Amino acid sequence: MYNYDKERLEGMGLYPMEMEILQGTVSGVIYQNYDNGYTVLRLSCTDGQTATVVGTIPLPAVGERLMVTGKWSTHANYGKQFEAEFLERLMPQTTNEILQYLSSRAIKGIGPKIAARIVNRFGDETLTVIEREPERLAEITGISDAKAQAIGEEFRLQFGMRHLMEFFSMHHLPAELAVKTYKRYGESAVDLLYDDPYLLMDEGLEAPFGAVDKFAIDLGVDGEDPRRVDAGILFELRYNLTAGHSFLPKDKLVAITAQLLQITEQAVWHGLNRLLDTEQIKEDTLAGISTIYLPQLYTAEQYCTRRLMEFAETVFPVPGQLEKKLSIAAREGGIAYSEQQAQALREAATSGLLVVTGGPGTGKTTIVNGILSLYDQLGIKCLLAAPTGRAAKRMTEVTGRDASTIHRLLEAGIDPHTGQLFFAKDDANPLKTNAVIVDEMSMVDIQLLYSLMLAIPPRARLILVGDPDQLPPVGPGFPFSDMLRSGRLPSVRLTEIFRQAQESLIVMNAHRVNHGELPELNNVKNDFFFLKANSELAVAQTIVGLCATRLPKNMGIQPGDIQVLSPTKKGEAGTVHLNKMLQDSLNPLTPGKKERKYGETCFREGDRVMQIRNNYDILWKKSDGSMVGAGVFNGDVGTILAIDNDMETLTVRFDDREVDYDFTQLNELELAYAMTVHKSQGSEYRAVVLSAWNGSPYLLSRSILYTAITRARELLIIVGRTETIAIMTQNAKVNRRYTGLKLRLQNHEDL
Repeated sequence: MYNYDKERLEGMGLYPMEMEILQGTVSGVIYQNYDNGYTVLRLSCTDGQTATVVGTIPLPAVGERLMVTGKWSTHANYGKQFEAEFLERLMPQTTNEILQYLSSRAIKGIGPKIAARIVNRFGDETLTVIEREPERLAEITGISDAKAQAIGEEFRLQFGMRHLMEFFSMHHLPAELAVKTYKRYGESAVDLLYDDPYLLMDEGLEAPFGAVDKFAIDLGVDGEDPRRVDAGILFELRYNLTAGHSFLPKDKLVAITAQLLQITEQAVWHGLNRLLDTEQIKEDTLAGISTIYLPQLYTAEQYCTRRLMEFAETVFPVPGQLEKKLSIAAREGGIAYSEQQAQALREAATSGLLVVTGGPGTGKTTIVNGILSLYDQLGIKCLLAAPTGRAAKRMTEVTGRDASTIHRLLEAGIDPHTGQLFFAKDDANPLKTNAVIVDEMSMVDIQLLYSLMLAIPPRARLILVGDPDQLPPVGPGFPFSDMLRSGRLPSVRLTEIFRQAQESLIVMNAHRVNHGELPELNNVKNDFFFLKANSELAVAQTIVGLCATRLPKNMGIQPGDIQVLSPTKKGEAGTVHLNKMLQDSLNPLTPGKKERKYGETCFREGDRVMQIRNNYDILWKKSDGSMVGAGVFNGDVGTILAIDNDMETLTVRFDDREVDYDFTQLNELELAYAMTVHKSQGSEYRAVVLSAWNGSPYLLSRSILYTAITRARELLIIVGRTETIAIMTQNAKVNRRYTGLKLRLQNHEDL
């Protein structure tokens, strides 16, 4: 903690006056958790003793000097240690301290050899040069002008973030939030937060409201302070986006905000008026109910309604010899179209919009391939897209055409000034195409649909394909379901299950579950099997045995082709525990194999891992070095190729792309031997093993079971209890989402 903070704390009576103080140089870092900043280090003190110091000390480096305030304790296993409550970072002073500090790779781009050259050249002025005159580093052999500037920027950023992380730690704010806050507000962050702590609730920072609110109250913010009330309203709207709501009814919003903040509803009404006056929220009336939107959600629904109706009302002339062209498409696909399929193709030939839906085995892929053949004959250029990388890859496999994620199609990126997502393709720079086909539409939320439709040029055609009975999008709205339920858009619902699909118990059981019927569990001669387990641990042990030995040995299906799914993360049959067991069985630690612990997860070379959030900035390169690009997306699954503990990097291969993760970015990865059914959306696997034990009613639902079954291509094995499967089949409750798209489509003339 730095000095002027100490003075402020003393003024508020928060600085501990009776604790001990240790001062010295970090001689070793025993453990550090990048996620929360917790650290165990060795401190060589100025009085000659060496102490083990524990506490939240973000990003420590060997060679740096610390002044630590805290108290001594004795740990049952580790002995005497000093528990840090507060600390002040002191710059290394002597040339030896500076050399030790830089040699520890505390600053990216500087290793032991370069550190020695820099210190030999600049002596005890080294750190001043790096901070204030980094261009002088180019005087050193091996450092270019660009690298010199990069080192200077890294040094300033690192120290600014460290100070901010210490400040956050003191106020029990997440340490990882400091990085985003520093990038947003720079060195003035602390002063700005003292003036308005609710700046941490700005969009993009993703701060937990409870922690921010406690911080604000500790600083003396009154319960009905307008800053607190307005922040509470906006938090409720943003928080409910994660539950899928595009808006909240006005009365409901007032009630839950008053309950959250423990204030009067009158104070919340005043806050709503302030936010409406400043256009931070939007008010509308739907079906006679007053509703409140965040502006971007209001704009998205309005725009999508208008564009969808424009597409639907666009009619193209019937192509010459259409039936002959359909015959050519059927011959190319080696099939005979059903009447439903033929009607869908005729609609695609003449309409600006077509919504195609149906369960497994009903021929959605056949329709897509038929439309592509028809458009080829008509000279219509078509782009293919899906919400996730796995879904786009599968689309490429079944069509033989290039398909991309919607984000890649729209050329997603991060604005370096705001840190916010943007798309290079929009109405000012539209896609160069005559048609767009989107698969797995059930996964697309209203905001992503808005961005897509913004980039589609006028008079283009739009084909939307999906299954609304699968899980809804993670984000707000359920536009695919709303489109179908509105009854206003050209659509084809495929219902006929084709003979070949009828031979698959996976397909037939998926339809049984979707109709509320128990799946057939006793057939042992097909592609769908049920293995009963008598305990939760037995479920996990059976699953590990299937993946490690039984399926590879008896059916020739290797572990890499098997995906374990579970409705839940928790418990012995949940993904967290399953991942640990599967990792130990499928990828045990062996001599020479490196690993890295991050929080409660141990990453090991050879592990299967998944990216769990969109990162538009991270660089990748083709495995053959032929191309470099940026962006890894939520749901991408890969394998850890290498872990470099010296450079603090972990390399993951995603298909034909390789990505280097800094250790501070490991919160973006998790083990993927097992994943939740939600995370599997849009993917298809050769074999799926599903854990079916206890869980919350929200997770033990028909849509979860249906989605899990439809992820399997050749083999599905459920391990667990028949009672759980029955509960899931019968639980057809769908959490209601507040979304206005259906009503807007039905009443579009009134817009």
